[in-house]
Amino acid sequence: MALPPRFVDLKASVAASYPDFEKNATQSWAEILEELDKVTKLIKEQGVDYIPQVNFADLQTLNHEQVDKIKRRGSVVIKDIVPDEQAAKWKEELKEFVKVNPTVDGLPVDDKQFFQLYWTKPQVQARSHPNLLAASTWLNKLYHTKSNPDSPKFEGVDLNIPLTYADRFRIRKPGVGWNFHPPHIDGGTIERWEDPYFRRCFEDMFTGNWRKHDPFELEGRLDARSSLYGRPGQSSIFRSFQGWLAMSETAPTQGTLRVFPDVLLSNAYIILRPFFTLTIPPGTEGIFDAKNWKFDLSKPDFQGIHPRDGGYVGPRPTPELHPNMRLENCMISIPKVNPGDAVFWHCDVVHSVETDHIGKNDSAVMYIPAVPLTPQNQAYIERQKAAFLQGETPPDFPKGEGEAGYIGVASVVDISNEGKRAMGLMVDVGA
Repeated sequence: MALPPRFVDLKASVAASYPDFEKNATQSWAEILEELDKVTKLIKEQGVDYIPQVNFADLQTLNHEQVDKIKRRGSVVIKDIVPDEQAAKWKEELKEFVKVNPTVDGLPVDDKQFFQLYWTKPQVQARSHPNLLAASTWLNKLYHTKSNPDSPKFEGVDLNIPLTYADRFRIRKPGVGWNFHPPHIDGGTIERWEDPYFRRCFEDMFTGNWRKHDPFELEGRLDARSSLYGRPGQSSIFRSFQGWLAMSETAPTQGTLRVFPDVLLSNAYIILRPFFTLTIPPGTEGIFDAKNWKFDLSKPDFQGIHPRDGGYVGPRPTPELHPNMRLENCMISIPKVNPGDAVFWHCDVVHSVETDHIGKNDSAVMYIPAVPLTPQNQAYIERQKAAFLQGETPPDFPKGEGEAGYIGVASVVDISNEGKRAMGLMVDVGA
């Protein structure tokens, strides 16, 4: 699992790119540890109540305080996006699809619950539902830029136009030991440091201005390369928020999503973590004091980044590698949701799935992120469109036999006009 020695040079290169890096990073590190000490205790105390919940019908009238809370937490439950009965009907249709197509790929192999399916009718219909697209647009528009939005660098960018990113679904049965999704961040691994465009998203951390970091600054995201190595399953587009739509009741202890609900602090800590080494034994109380950490460029470690399939996975924070996040207490479960509710989390949010589901019924969700129109995203949509029309696996995902031969796969006629525009199937995207 060791990282290549060249990553020592990567660290040195990052440090050399910013004046007074050691001084600024060391001061920032002390401030971040102090702030984490305060915030993580608050998260532990409030638990699920720390996650904002709003109604879909109220999105356009939320006040500044509510919006700011969503942005700082990086996560939100949006209730009643689609009617309960519609979401529940999609679940039953998906179960029927799997029943009549028993060879579909899924995990666990001997009792499939997480399905490598993208083009079933319920999935395509849900992604093209006007309320899902409207919620995506609202989330996309939380992003902004300090630069002139009329600059040529923003040509082809429109936060008012949502795009569709095809992903999978799960219908999880009650049980324990689900270990597929430990705490992690998607949408870029070592690229957060290695790609100079992606690194620009976190520039305030490198310059000693971590408190000014804005996870919703758009400019750096436009050219950020989140998949330098082309690893299967690594998203190559900019998802402003990841998300899922509930098709069943899902509550804490029922195999739901867990998040670290402070995207500013988690970004700051994870981005600077590779530049510091603990000088005392792990597990002792002194790990929360900055004086027991030292600035260190001597090792190739980027904690939580691991080699896989010719590329890398992560960041995957752990209590051992990222002790100041107090993950064992601060990874909190999303509040109870009902069919038709959706959960969204910012693309940098640390998230996981509960290991155990001790409820009585299936916990079912379709993964549907928010994706804005950008040139890079539009290029992906064109490739994804071709995959849809051929019944093939979308470009970002591991190649399989595809779905063209399955019974009940969606076609263009199953998609709303709004959905066709979001999938690149209609040219008049502004109509």
